[in-house]
Amino acid sequence: MSLFKARDWWSTILGEKEEFDQGCLCVADVDNSGRDKIIVGSYMGYLRIFNPHPVKPGDGGQPEDLLLEVQLREPILQVEVGKFVSGTEGLHLAVLHCRKLCVYAVSETLGNVEHGNQYQIKLMYEHNLQRTACNMTYGPFGGVKGRDLICIQSMDGMLMLFEQESYAFGRFLPGFLLPGPLTYSSRTDSFITVSSCRQVESYKYQVLAFATDADERQETDQAKLGSGKRLVVDWVLNLGEQALDICVVSFNQTVSSVFVLGERNFFCLKDNGQIRFMKKLDYSPSCFIPYCSVKEGTINTLIGNHSKMLNVYQDVTLKWAAQLPHIPVSVKVANLQDLKGVVVTLSDTGHLQCSYLGTDPSLFQAPRVESRELNQEEFDAEMKELQKIIKEATKTQDILPKSEKNRDVIVTAEVSPSLDVESQAIDSEVKAEAVPSVTVKITIQSRVTAKKANLEVCVQAPLAVTCEQFIFDDLEPDSSETVVVSVFLKSNFSPSEFEGNCVLSYSTPTELFPEGILKAAQCNFSLPLRLICSPAQPSKAANHKITIDTNKPPISFLTIFPDFVDPSEEDQANVLGFQFLSGSKATLLASKTSQRYRIQSDQLEDLWLITKELRHRLEEHFKKQNCKDFTCTFSGSIPLQEYFELIDRHFELRLNEEKLQELLSQRAAQFRAIERRLLTRFKDKTPAPLQHLDTLLEGTFREVIALADAAVENQANIFQAFTKLKSATHLVIMLISLWQKLSADQVAILEATFLPLAEDTKEMGWEETVDAAISYLLRTCLSKSSKEQALSLSSQLCMPKDTSRLKKNITLFCDRLAKGGRLSLSTDSATQQAAVMPGGCATIPESDLEERTVMLCSTAMFPHHGQITKQKSKPVLRALPQFFECLETQFPSVKVGAELILYHDQLVADIVLWLTAGKASLEKELHYT
Repeated sequence: MSLFKARDWWSTILGEKEEFDQGCLCVADVDNSGRDKIIVGSYMGYLRIFNPHPVKPGDGGQPEDLLLEVQLREPILQVEVGKFVSGTEGLHLAVLHCRKLCVYAVSETLGNVEHGNQYQIKLMYEHNLQRTACNMTYGPFGGVKGRDLICIQSMDGMLMLFEQESYAFGRFLPGFLLPGPLTYSSRTDSFITVSSCRQVESYKYQVLAFATDADERQETDQAKLGSGKRLVVDWVLNLGEQALDICVVSFNQTVSSVFVLGERNFFCLKDNGQIRFMKKLDYSPSCFIPYCSVKEGTINTLIGNHSKMLNVYQDVTLKWAAQLPHIPVSVKVANLQDLKGVVVTLSDTGHLQCSYLGTDPSLFQAPRVESRELNQEEFDAEMKELQKIIKEATKTQDILPKSEKNRDVIVTAEVSPSLDVESQAIDSEVKAEAVPSVTVKITIQSRVTAKKANLEVCVQAPLAVTCEQFIFDDLEPDSSETVVVSVFLKSNFSPSEFEGNCVLSYSTPTELFPEGILKAAQCNFSLPLRLICSPAQPSKAANHKITIDTNKPPISFLTIFPDFVDPSEEDQANVLGFQFLSGSKATLLASKTSQRYRIQSDQLEDLWLITKELRHRLEEHFKKQNCKDFTCTFSGSIPLQEYFELIDRHFELRLNEEKLQELLSQRAAQFRAIERRLLTRFKDKTPAPLQHLDTLLEGTFREVIALADAAVENQANIFQAFTKLKSATHLVIMLISLWQKLSADQVAILEATFLPLAEDTKEMGWEETVDAAISYLLRTCLSKSSKEQALSLSSQLCMPKDTSRLKKNITLFCDRLAKGGRLSLSTDSATQQAAVMPGGCATIPESDLEERTVMLCSTAMFPHHGQITKQKSKPVLRALPQFFECLETQFPSVKVGAELILYHDQLVADIVLWLTAGKASLEKELHYT
């Protein structure tokens, strides 16, 4: 913050909730009285003219300072003062609207009462614009004397020139995309602007006058050639950044400068576009104005920034910095009440201030602290109370705060128990005859005033809702709103999740924040299984089968699946068929003799939703009967090979995406190269044969379109494959949790490991993310030895070449869990080791053979546990046959000796290598399985 503040000479607040911008401020002698006035226009259409008088700081403007206030019908984009009326050299006011240009005469009428003189405006003429205006500039175009012409830039890049009361002509800027700041240089008689290519471009007025008329752009090429010349730029300078404002300064007839304010730099250019100097700014500027300097050969510049600072530069040297009470969007220098050099600033909210630079620092003095005697007993009692509060707060380890019992806004969602009689599906891609839909009724109950309420209804694709977003007016206290949406299946494959949620964002005003504090309320809802499948005939044969064991007798499907079973058909009590809308089938069977349920289908991913629904309905059934000991288990093998096929399919589509992107980039580069060749041929004054470049261009264009269509289709296939992969992953997680009887925290770790991404992206894919997560668990809580814990993981995730490492890690992960490993995210090594094996074992051996072999190796080869040196190498080698014999004796059923004989030579070579390297002990270093 600057030590010196801008001295407040006069200030006022304009209107309420009005908006202002760069062109809304002008300082000029608009009434031709010889004194500057401040003219301000707003986007709300208000035009105000002020004649400030000095007041005491903090008093604000006086009523008589406002000379005129009138509301026009349209927003005011820019106000300028110049010689805009023919037949007189008096100054008039030009007001630019979106579709209109109005020129007014401001006059003063002497008053006969004590209220003073009266000001009024008179419309001299107006021009209705055919295009939406952006900004304007004025000046003696073409070197005319005694009058100013006006040039308006439209939003589509047309320069419209007006010779006072009449329209002259219009020209389109070449290569136009977005409008930029515009100014006029009277010394070179040229218009200077900054294009969307971040280049400063200068166009001569004479070139504009003789160029092709803008009204003839739609004519044929032959007509264009006969109507005028092409619009050619005079000079171009590449800035490399977007410009905020541009200004031409000419304080004498010999030298003029073009000042450009960029987003991070400040440029001063010569008439021919050469850089005179530039200044790199270490802040974000908002506005600027150059003005005459007291030192000859230099120019002063005022630059305002978004830190509420006003910096004064003499060329590139910072001379002064003052603090403003607001962020200026426009700054001017005026002569008011015989005071020269008054700085006039305007903020976007209407804070208008006239200030001057001074040395009146605002220093903060801390108040004196009243001394009082300390009461140690009160301090001790307060400390005990605070410690008690801290102790109670640290008992719970919840990161998120607990929800309040009485919420300000409550959102509830009620799903209809039956499907819609008339389906509400819109643009569904499902190939089934009828696509069902279900109604969800959402109710919002507000106990306080809720502003800007916005409700969003989200479901997992390929499910869709008829309306995703609702915008409400301000919700009054003790009021309620109800909306109804329908959910249906949009794409021709099943979703991985059947839950949806409603999120309501709103703001509640308070005394400190009258605009409101942003809050949110949400609720979840579950959709019925009938939305994606219907009853069908059971199928006996299936490619994929899983069996779920329970500790209770099987329940009839008439009881737990009443919406899928006809009560009159008793043969469906133990078998049930499901027909998915995507075309596949699934079958659910209940054993009559054992406590088992079998789910089977031709697609692995289709087993997930049926298995999940079965488990959920069984738990709800036994909960209603107050049975608390119901459990489900899984004793079969995890279908990893089928799961790996889905992983390979998804990864193959990702590889295809990279190939298509590379081919598309190559064809696009080829297309641009052919375009450049053709453009060069067309620009040549002596026509040359095209040499089939047009045919090559057309063929390349077709290839680009075909590759783009293939990329879009592949992206849709990737999303479908990822959805199927998520369904299979959910199934694998459930089977592992039932198989190992994992707790809720361990299941959460498992879900975070295998389902880290809600959406698969090119930058971060599912394969590399899951591989990194599993590798972390294998090196921490599931580590086999301390050496694995010491291995470091890569800090960068990149797309792998294949899925072999991922599939190997998943297999090893399941193997470690089968051998007693337990999932834990504790960083303490002691805690990790305790969690790995019950009984305090430190590592997880790959098999029983591993532990016993290590022990045999130590006993047979090193019976005395002594240090081995070069002199003892021969006894060690002679002990190898005894070592193999011991293995064969301990494991008669396994041909250990025959397997290890193959590694006999390598074992001897390794022992000799360790001995020659000077290793003192082989017992702790050498382990062979």
